[in-house]
Amino acid sequence: MKMVCLDLEGVLIPEIWIAVAEKTGVSGLLRTTRDEPDYNKLMHYRLGLLEKHAIDLPFIQEVIGSLEPLTGAHDFVKWVKSETRLIILSDTFSEFASPLMRKLDFPTLFCHSLIVDKNQKISGYKLRQTNHKQKAVEAFQSLNFTVTAAGDSYNDLTMLEKAERGILFRPPATLIESYPQFPVTQSHDALKKAIIDSWEDQ
Repeated sequence: MKMVCLDLEGVLIPEIWIAVAEKTGVSGLLRTTRDEPDYNKLMHYRLGLLEKHAIDLPFIQEVIGSLEPLTGAHDFVKWVKSETRLIILSDTFSEFASPLMRKLDFPTLFCHSLIVDKNQKISGYKLRQTNHKQKAVEAFQSLNFTVTAAGDSYNDLTMLEKAERGILFRPPATLIESYPQFPVTQSHDALKKAIIDSWEDQ
């Protein structure tokens, strides 16, 4: 039994924090998991910027509501779901993702959640569990699924390494150089081909 596990931001949808940075002019929010391998360090940095600039959850949700899936992503998701099981493993938050999941016809998403106070200020976050992408792949494998995984950032690496086949999608040059064992794809058509190739090898 085969399964595809995908990262969300940078693979199917635009980077949410970059969109917020562009809307607010807060350049520090341009920093993503493509730049910072330590997710907790990155999130504490982001939370500090949100507090400093009085950016609340409704504002971020408004920005997210204006975004569209990446070109080709909707058809790609439809194709994967027609062929096999698809799980999105993301370090985003359920409070962020809902509008964009609707635009992708609601693929199954495992992600984290935010801590929001009565004034709609984001005060913290709750991880589903530490290193949840790798642990999810391990859990699926324990149920006899063969996993092909794709992602674009440092926080995807343990998922890619644990899967039977890991694929990079539009990654930064540093990942390409440091992890040459993963095939690199730059379009959803190329990612589709890489997934099909992985099934033929399994």
